[in-house]
Amino acid sequence: MIYSEEYKEHIEYTFAAFCRVVLHNAAMSAYRDFGRKQKREVSLEYLISETPLEPFTMDTYFEQYDQPTVFVVKGQEFVVASKRLADALSKLTEQRRTVLFLYFFFGYTDAQIGKMYGRSRSTANYWKLAALKQLRKEMGRLKHEE
Repeated sequence: MIYSEEYKEHIEYTFAAFCRVVLHNAAMSAYRDFGRKQKREVSLEYLISETPLEPFTMDTYFEQYDQPTVFVVKGQEFVVASKRLADALSKLTEQRRTVLFLYFFFGYTDAQIGKMYGRSRSTANYWKLAALKQLRKEMGRLKHEE
């Protein structure tokens, strides 16, 4: 199909007008988004000058505490450095604490834990879930006490 020169020129002008409209709308959207972002964001220089806090934090994962708590399970010692976690673990019953240590540190399955206590796998799983629930509750309570 052969088009006339006038029709080709008309298509070029129409396409150019379409491109201008698209670019104009994209620019307007970008300016609007930039303006919204400027209203919500605060510059880092302002934060540093207005707050007395340092703009960094230090991790305390490997710091030694005065008296870490030691738990003994199956003749093996486990040192818990976090005071809050140690307090929460000490509030659990011996059986629940042992089940947690066996599952998470020794890698025992629920079936193996149940066999150790002469119970079924589902009972050991229930004990584990109940211990975790109580541990979360104790940790939350200790957090609010601080």
